[in-house]
Amino acid sequence: MKIVINNPKTGKSYQKEIPEDVETVLYGKKIGDIIDGSLLQLSGYKLKITGGTDKDGFPMRPDLPGTERRQILAGRSVGIRKVPEKGYRRRKTVRGNTVAEDIAQLNLKIVKHGDVDIENLMGKKENEAEEGSSS
Repeated sequence: MKIVINNPKTGKSYQKEIPEDVETVLYGKKIGDIIDGSLLQLSGYKLKITGGTDKDGFPMRPDLPGTERRQILAGRSVGIRKVPEKGYRRRKTVRGNTVAEDIAQLNLKIVKHGDVDIENLMGKKENEAEEGSSS
């Protein structure tokens, strides 16, 4: 499973692949739940689950309980890109709000920052320094 961690202070996002043992700890969590960052080697951080997509690209919806896919009649909301006119609704397939083994990407937002900068923990500063010295 991939996780995408968003830093609201800077507006940057960081992608990370997590191992399967950590992935199983996230099963059963719902959109809006706050998890401890130490599970993802981000000590001192608190992360909020904001959404995700399953293996086929269907988005998770916070108002739909469970883990299965459902076809809903949706207007202006998650899963609808553009609404052409007032009253427009469309039947869309979406996934429930609970994390399960079918989820391929999980979106997280930093709620509480730790002592160490997130860029150092994710390895971004080191990669930029290596690229700059090789030029």
